[in-house]
Order: sequence, then C-alpha cells, then structure tokens
Amino acid sequence: METNSNSASSKPSASSLRWRILSRAVLHRAKNPDESQLGMKLISRKAAKGFNLIPCQLLNHDHESRDAQFCYTLPTQGCPKLVLTQRLNNNADLTDFEICNRHNVDNTGIVCQWPSEDVLAYYCLSHADMFRSKRVIELGSGYGLAGLTIAATTEALEVVISDGNPQVVDYILHNINTNSGAFGETRVKPMKLHWNEKEVSNLSHTFDVIVASDCTFFKEFHKDLAQVTELLLKKPGPSEAIFFSPKRGNSLDKFLEEIKDNGLLFSITEIYDTEIWNRHQQFMNGDESWPGYEKDHCYPLLIRITR
Repeated sequence: METNSNSASSKPSASSLRWRILSRAVLHRAKNPDESQLGMKLISRKAAKGFNLIPCQLLNHDHESRDAQFCYTLPTQGCPKLVLTQRLNNNADLTDFEICNRHNVDNTGIVCQWPSEDVLAYYCLSHADMFRSKRVIELGSGYGLAGLTIAATTEALEVVISDGNPQVVDYILHNINTNSGAFGETRVKPMKLHWNEKEVSNLSHTFDVIVASDCTFFKEFHKDLAQVTELLLKKPGPSEAIFFSPKRGNSLDKFLEEIKDNGLLFSITEIYDTEIWNRHQQFMNGDESWPGYEKDHCYPLLIRITR
C-alpha cells in the first residue's frame, strides 16, 4: 500500500521499511526445509514467483552455510552458463539489518533475486548490440545476474557491477571470479557505490550505458538515484540508462519526476518483448505459478533515460 506523499507523519522511514523486509525473512525462516524443495522455494523468490526467463538449477548447497550455488542457462545458442553464489531465501538475520543501517542502504539485494533482474538480464541478452564496445555499469545489482550476462554475451568494453551494500558486493566479487572465463576481452569489476556519492573518482560522465532493475522501490532513495544516473551518464556523446521497474502506485512516477528535475529525458515502454508480455498475460489470466500477481506491482516497465 502506498503512503500519502503529503503526509510526513504517515510516511515510513527507509530504516523501518528495511526492518519490515528483514523481519519477514527472519520470522518466516523454515525450520526444517525439505531438501527436495530447496531449488524452488528457499533459494530465491524468483524461482517460485517470477518470469523464469533464464532457467536456473541448484548446483550445490552446504547445509552449514546460508549460501548455495546455482547454474543459469542463458537461453541463446552458444552462450555460456553462469554460476552464481546466492543467499538462501529466508536466511536474513540481525547482522544484515545492522549493516544496512550502518551504510544507509536497503537489504533487498541480499534477501532474494527479484523478478525484474531476470527480465533485465533477458532483455540485455536479446539486445547485445547496444552494449558492444561500450562501458556499462549496473546499479543496485544484487547478485549480479544482469551484469554478468552483459559481460559474458555482448562483447562490452567494460562492465562495472555495483551495489551500495558491502555484503552484496562480496557476492558480486565472488561471482565475477567464478565466471571470469566467460568474459573474453571484457573488463569486469565489482564496485561499492552509494547513490548519494557526489564524486565517484574518475567515473563521472564516463558510462555509455547504465542498467538497473527494481531500484525505484524506496521513495527515500529516488533523488539520489536520479542524481547518480545523471552523474554517471557519459557526456559529451550519446549515452542512456535502461531501467526496469513496476509502477507500484505512484512510486515510479515520483522517481521520473526526479529524473526530469535533473535535466534528463525518459520514455516508458509497456510492451518491449513478446515473450515477456505473453508470460505477463498468462499471469493476469490466472496462471497459478505466480499467486497474487498484479500488474502494478509485478510487471516491470522499460524506462529509457537519456540526456
């Protein structure tokens, strides 16, 4: 439910929203998970509730660890498989919350892999030409599926996979090292990037393409996200940001107001891929593989941002 943006007293703080997400993960943690269901229920919300555009298979799980390894099979002939280490779903704890508060970031990137990242990775795979020989950065990347897909399949010059949560950046680094043989000549590196940073060493105005998925959830971060987008987009010369995000009431509209305030242009596309749109329609028509599916909160729109 969206809060009234004109009522400061009723608007939840970023820290309280982080607590809600974390508390759900802690309180609903399974005590004795059935091993046969790990690959579908405990690993990632994407596995049970998502567009499932990139097949995912559980490879390895140490029962004394909160992590597991997964193999993602990119659905294009000749593309390599990607192996990602991810946190088991419902395995957040108070340490995660403390780190989020210390760094003023949310913990969504470590709770699970969100459906919009699956869509972003699939879209990038289908539009490889737009990344060829380009410098690319992914914002709020979580475990890095989209950034790794770009690095492994598009012949980009450089791919920076970033997140503001230092725990998440550790996962990104591990996943880059695991898949380093798939990148060819593409330079790939992780980065801890907080969106309120005004100076990012020598990265200002140097990226041809920015990508992000589901990063407009918290209104408290809209201004910073819009500003860092403007800061990173290359100038002079052509550059663009590719965002995927559901509307979620007026949340996306509020973010796009910040984009305009930063002197940037944007376009919104609802139907951008036939396969994704067909799966969306199946969910709207009652496909039970995604219970409670709602277009406003689940279907990611394509936002293209330019100067």
